[in-house]
Amino acid sequence: MFFDILQLDSPRSYKLLTATVVPRPIAWVVSADAAGTLNAAPFSFFNCFGGHPPLVALGIGRRRGAPKDTLANIEAQSEFVVNLVPAALAEAMNVTATDFPPDHDEIALAGLTTLPSAKVSVPRIAESPVALECRLQQRIDIDAVSHLVLARVVAVHVRDDAVLDEARCHIDTARLDLVGRMRSPGGYVRTGDRFEMAQIDYATWQQRRA
Repeated sequence: MFFDILQLDSPRSYKLLTATVVPRPIAWVVSADAAGTLNAAPFSFFNCFGGHPPLVALGIGRRRGAPKDTLANIEAQSEFVVNLVPAALAEAMNVTATDFPPDHDEIALAGLTTLPSAKVSVPRIAESPVALECRLQQRIDIDAVSHLVLARVVAVHVRDDAVLDEARCHIDTARLDLVGRMRSPGGYVRTGDRFEMAQIDYATWQQRRA
């Protein structure tokens, strides 16, 4: 089936992409406004791009014509923390996705706590097994309602029991038990079902063909 994006409206284009580009990692973003008031919100238009320098990208839309709190806060502070979501915190993450009024504390309402970050002023979610401390590098305005945030990762926190070799940065990814986003609305996936497949070099490929 062929879909011409130029012939689709925004809701149908969104449904098509979110149902086919899966699974998507979830950026559970903690940000703060100029007064220091915290906000937590999940975003699944997210990924990392490059290992050194490590960059992450967030796709953030607008709500009712105004910037979402996360985007406004990132611009105000130029710092934020991306926390990753384990299966045990999926319900808490879902609470923070609620469209609360600005005076509500999503972190407290979700039963979460925070810990200070090492290099940025915004704290991280204590219960999350992975936290990426980020500094804004660039905001790209895609159109009037869509924005791409590029940020440099300046520090990473990983739960101790998931670190296999600190010096070599070997992590037991399975132990993190992270979840990903599937089709909207309401679709999620666990990352526990995986398989190993080693990359082969050209010489090996030739031998196998022979």
